[in-house]
Amino acid sequence: MPSYQRIKLAPLGFFTAALTLFIIHLCWLIASSQGFIDWCNPYWADCVSISKTGRNGIAYFVFKGGIISACVLQGMIWQLCRYWLLSLGTKKGGALPYLGWAAAVALIIYTLSLGHSGDTFRLLRRFGVILYIGLSYICFISVESGLLQSHLKPAGKAMLIYSKGLLAVALFSLVLDAAMGDEYDRIENAFEWWLLGLLNLQLFWLAALWRYNGAHITVASRN
Repeated sequence: MPSYQRIKLAPLGFFTAALTLFIIHLCWLIASSQGFIDWCNPYWADCVSISKTGRNGIAYFVFKGGIISACVLQGMIWQLCRYWLLSLGTKKGGALPYLGWAAAVALIIYTLSLGHSGDTFRLLRRFGVILYIGLSYICFISVESGLLQSHLKPAGKAMLIYSKGLLAVALFSLVLDAAMGDEYDRIENAFEWWLLGLLNLQLFWLAALWRYNGAHITVASRN
């Protein structure tokens, strides 16, 4: 007779959410301490982009290894979200596995292009990060739409409001870009840090929902 073991999903969600934030801040600290970038507050004006923290020295290897690992985990998160929504009785989120893995691949492209000069690599970095943020945002909207059709509807509503706020921040950055011209360059990097941070905070929220809901996978093994 096979035996069954339940594996909770919440720890995976919390670890994945923390990993990306930990890696980018660790690389900022390493690059600053090694003199590759100036000491500054990345969440304020006149500081560096996230990509610049992982272009040189030890941070180059830490950034690539850490972020690529996080990409794989995030792809798994969206794959699991599809089955989680099904377990909640909603058929929403059918495209989650495809969108999630596409977002992961986009971020991997961005990560691998770091540390290389030239217009092609610059284009790959811009393409990768924009596609990653956009697809990840759509993934969250898909999950929230599914939650609205389940007993976790209040949580879905709250997360949807958060997502709308995140979109407002992104649109506000575009308005500032158009209005400020070259002066916007001083705060562009700060918006990048804030947007990525706020996006990852939603992963913490998702992991908290998994823990509240007792989300798990069941593994069968034969003795």
